[in-house]
Amino acid sequence: MKILKEYLIITLGFIIVAIGITLFLEPNKIAGGGVMGLAIIINSYFKYLSVGLLMTILNTLLFIVAFSVIGGKFGVKTVYSSFGLSLAVLVIDKFKFTQAITTNLMLATIFGTLISGIGMGIVFNRNASTGGTDILAKIINKFFHIDIGKALLLVDLAVTLWAGFALGPDIGMYSLLSVIITGFTIDNVIEGLNKCKQIMIISRKNNAICEYIIKDLDRGCTLLNGVGGYTSKETLILYTVLNRNEFIKLKQYIKEIDPNAFITISDAHEVLGEGFKNIIGED
Repeated sequence: MKILKEYLIITLGFIIVAIGITLFLEPNKIAGGGVMGLAIIINSYFKYLSVGLLMTILNTLLFIVAFSVIGGKFGVKTVYSSFGLSLAVLVIDKFKFTQAITTNLMLATIFGTLISGIGMGIVFNRNASTGGTDILAKIINKFFHIDIGKALLLVDLAVTLWAGFALGPDIGMYSLLSVIITGFTIDNVIEGLNKCKQIMIISRKNNAICEYIIKDLDRGCTLLNGVGGYTSKETLILYTVLNRNEFIKLKQYIKEIDPNAFITISDAHEVLGEGFKNIIGED
């Protein structure tokens, strides 16, 4: 059931990416990096080859190279999402109700990139990727020893430069803007999906609160020894990490049993470990 949920979320993610590509970026020739960008540029030369088909061909070639050159250390999720995205673009291109939502390049760049970035963020958050660009980056990393992040940037910059030469400087600049917006969007989506509440509680009812967290919320907590600065008395400090909904339930429970409790809350942008995201990504 957990695996099915993972793949359903990945599927939702790459469908969102495909919508951003087919309704905004592709019809306006905005080549925002990666395999999608390459496919849009090649499509401008060979219009009889659809962007979805070109993405499928390019992904296939890249995976063949990857397996041959760097051992094919790519998870099943990445293979699934890469070819799933290509298929989704093919299907939406075939049945979409309009060629483009807008022909305004700025609007197409902003909305197409935001929609695609949200979808990519969902996919990346499940330890998968939409393939293409990161495969090229890993090949560059292997042969030229350039960091993966820098290699990704180099690949996307090369695609946008080619877009500038092939489709004109305006398209090239909008494509570069798309690459920049994509990075920020993906980071913010992943951060938002993983954000939790880090909570510290000082209460006379800490034992009851601890029991509630463990039994009712099915989360862990830690009791720390402390000394009150004003009273010099020993006290217990309860520490736990919860998601937003769990924190609302806990706050209501504490309000009922100890309205004088002292609580501090801060955002934890990513939590790794039991009950949360695995430290080592699952395949």
